Amino acid sequence: MKKLEKRAILCLMLAAVLFLGVGFFCYRFVTQGPDWAIFYANQHIYEDGHLANGNIYDVDGDILIKSDDGDLSYNEDEYTRRATVHAVGDMDGNIATGAISAFRSEIAGYSLLTGTYSLGGKGNDVKLTIDDQVSRAAYDALGWYDGCVGVYNYETGEILCMVSSPGFDPANPPASAEEEESGMYLNKFLSSRLIPGSIFKLVTSAAAIENYEGLDDWSYECDGEMEINNEEITCTHAHGSVDFEEALAVSCNCGFGDLTIKVGAETMKDYVKKLGLTKSYNIDGIHNLEGSYEFPDDAALNLAWAGIGQYNDELNPCSMLVYMGAIAGGGEAAKPKLKHAAIDVTPKTGQLIEPETADKLTKMMKKAVEDTYGEYNFPGLDIYAKSGTAEVEGREPNAWFSGFIKNDNAPYAFIVCVENGGYGSSVAGPIANQVLQAVVERTED
Repeated sequence: MKKLEKRAILCLMLAAVLFLGVGFFCYRFVTQGPDWAIFYANQHIYEDGHLANGNIYDVDGDILIKSDDGDLSYNEDEYTRRATVHAVGDMDGNIATGAISAFRSEIAGYSLLTGTYSLGGKGNDVKLTIDDQVSRAAYDALGWYDGCVGVYNYETGEILCMVSSPGFDPANPPASAEEEESGMYLNKFLSSRLIPGSIFKLVTSAAAIENYEGLDDWSYECDGEMEINNEEITCTHAHGSVDFEEALAVSCNCGFGDLTIKVGAETMKDYVKKLGLTKSYNIDGIHNLEGSYEFPDDAALNLAWAGIGQYNDELNPCSMLVYMGAIAGGGEAAKPKLKHAAIDVTPKTGQLIEPETADKLTKMMKKAVEDTYGEYNFPGLDIYAKSGTAEVEGREPNAWFSGFIKNDNAPYAFIVCVENGGYGSSVAGPIANQVLQAVVERTED
């Protein structure tokens, strides 16, 4: 009898192990099946090590890459290929955030029931939110500069443009490591951290509006220098007496250094998190790089520099773009996405700032355009913006221009970074104008 009991217990234990094993396998099959099916040894969907199924289109249905009986080819125009390479990707998978790599299971036609098998054997088509003509305009505007341009619809979340430079022609990639340029495979819009300079003052502004009770009565007498513990915050020149709105319009470092100290380190830490700048967005399975910031509570000089976008501030352009969309959208914006869907589902960020804060920042950004950048530099555009000139040790400054346009047919936010380009409004501003003119033009066609 005891032998029977032992055997029964052993059988139950084996059955339990089998049950758990089958359950674990089913779990991995469901969660990791796409990775198994699109393994590079699967000759059904690969040709010479390259994915040979499916087509990728831009938002208007223009071909970006197509498969013809296993023969892959890119758009016929070289400059379109260069302008969209960081969105589409390269055949060798060097650009991890490109559609070829990020959406390869969908392109290959994978399903849970049939794997990658299909009667047609051609995989699936994927339509991106990217517009090839706007991307081309951004690529042309950047010219020989390194940097990035991002544009997205803050109401739908669709990324219209994410151009990164240096790039390359994916149809004729570098033949050797010696021919590769540093950073050419990096999508800087999604995967970089860059010193933001004065565009970060829009973050400090939000923190001040919502937390500093003395803001309405605040003013600062700027003589071009602000001394803290025998060291200096400097401005390009003496701005004289400035209130809050004027300080942003003329981008007064000394005034914003003073405001940052009044707002305090803890509040600044809270706000980079609250505004999504330390967050990684899930963009159809692609994750952008979160920003990194330090606000020391025991070093007033460093805190002041951090509040004006220097010190150890490192900003991700995509996250900042979403914040621009939130200002335009009354405090919240659509989360970014890269795949165009026939049935639109638009997840929102939630309320990043209060509607009153968004309204005040909108008016201040318009004032900056009117008083400092000049509306005549952006003909036909109802534009709201902030420039930035970020000091980089041993090199020319990074030039930034970021904001949004208000247009019933084109509710777009934008961000431009020109690495080591010089002054923000004079270098990045014209690039933004050229790209936004192309954005508006496509809505009028």
